[in-house]
Amino acid sequence: MSTQPPPPPLPAPDSAERLRDALRAAAFTADGCLDLLGATAYAALSRAETVPALRATRGGSPLESLVRLFLLQQPVPYERLRDVLPLDAAVAGGWLVRDGDEVRATVDVRPYGGDDGEDWYIVSDLGCAVGGANGIRTTPGVDRADLVLGVGGASTTLAGITVRTPVASALDLGTGSGIQALHASRHATRVTATDLNPRALHFARLTLALSGAPEPDVREGSLFEPVGDERFDLIVSNPPFVISPGGRFTYRDGGMAGDDLCRTLVQQAGEHLTEGGRLQLLANWEHTEGEDWRDRVASWVPRGCDAWIVQREVQDAAQYAELWLRDGGDHLAGPEEYAARYDAWLDVFEQRKTKGVGFGWITVRRTGSDRPVVIAEEWPHPVEQPLGPHIDAWFGRQDFLRAHDDAALLDARFRLADEVVQEQVGLPGAEDPEHVVLRSHRGMRRATRVDTVGAGFAGVCDGTLSAGRILDAIAQLLGEDPVVLRDRTPEAVRLLVEQGFIEPV
Repeated sequence: MSTQPPPPPLPAPDSAERLRDALRAAAFTADGCLDLLGATAYAALSRAETVPALRATRGGSPLESLVRLFLLQQPVPYERLRDVLPLDAAVAGGWLVRDGDEVRATVDVRPYGGDDGEDWYIVSDLGCAVGGANGIRTTPGVDRADLVLGVGGASTTLAGITVRTPVASALDLGTGSGIQALHASRHATRVTATDLNPRALHFARLTLALSGAPEPDVREGSLFEPVGDERFDLIVSNPPFVISPGGRFTYRDGGMAGDDLCRTLVQQAGEHLTEGGRLQLLANWEHTEGEDWRDRVASWVPRGCDAWIVQREVQDAAQYAELWLRDGGDHLAGPEEYAARYDAWLDVFEQRKTKGVGFGWITVRRTGSDRPVVIAEEWPHPVEQPLGPHIDAWFGRQDFLRAHDDAALLDARFRLADEVVQEQVGLPGAEDPEHVVLRSHRGMRRATRVDTVGAGFAGVCDGTLSAGRILDAIAQLLGEDPVVLRDRTPEAVRLLVEQGFIEPV
């Protein structure tokens, strides 16, 4: 009777320094790998497609050998790496294993560019950097449910939307391979990383150690259990948000019914945020019969908190099931097994009256206000990354609007935001445009239709005159009653402020 081989021992975090120095010296960095592989092979590798990268690394140079060793998980001759890596120390530290005249990597090490151009490394299970066409591979001796993934599109999206203002404390809830904790280490005095999977906690320590970051406070457990009643200035989470029938994979399946895991995370976050503290996470939510998804997700927001909820994508129930069946490699099983698993997903969706599943991000900020602002919107269009500074500014504008009634708003001064342009649409030769659009090329890259007054108002905003005085001047030009114009314009001004076309001075 065959037994599963034991998993290879994981590297020790305290053995990372010499390896890190050698990798950087050999230009095994994000920029170095891009220069070596070229854009096409590098992009394919980010999709876990290895053939182009294998073709690009046939020369045997030190950097080509490191790409084959750590990114492509190919055995490399010992002699080829003798002068590149501290081989004996790397073997003793558990990063490599020697098999005769060849060495193999025990983990996936992927170069990753930091917020300020740092050369970082993300450590994950072999074959689990980002998934790929054949689903997540397996590591010998490791249950697939416990595999630790590396950097992917969701990870980089969350990193890009996170507000990077300096904070005293940050919590990476569901840390996985530690990507968000690594980012937080640059602007948080204290970083706590939690995960239900003890294997993930070890990988998080490896990621930060190999990247030269301070070791985080790692704690095992689900949701907020490991942190008790502690509060944080920033909570980030790329949780296992997949809505699935059961919890097969720790890294993706929440193990709760429907979208309950994301709901619970958001609801409980209010008790773990400091005043002004933020929760930022990626999430899935159900679109159910007879319920607007906006109302559904907005109801999760804890009392005394502002929230901005952005839906980026929606898939119908069948598309969603197919996506995650491929992710789990179920499409490679026999037709009958695949059909049975597919059926199980659709059964759950039918029972819960789920028509589709939305994906997006949620930012919650604790304000203590008795007039919280909760906005849920759909925005499938391209945005500027990193978006974190614009999210920070959005919440600042909500504070301003909440503190200014219409009279105070008209006494305030504004300036036109950077890279806002005006577009006029109409028939050729027409005396007046049919409508005027303000378009921003920053942040969410919004466009909004305005009337003549709105366009004129925005164009004059340079921070010198109050909004009221600008409206009085416009009224005089148009021959309108300035009192009437002052009465009907604040709502439009509020919209321009909220969406970032004009900024309070």
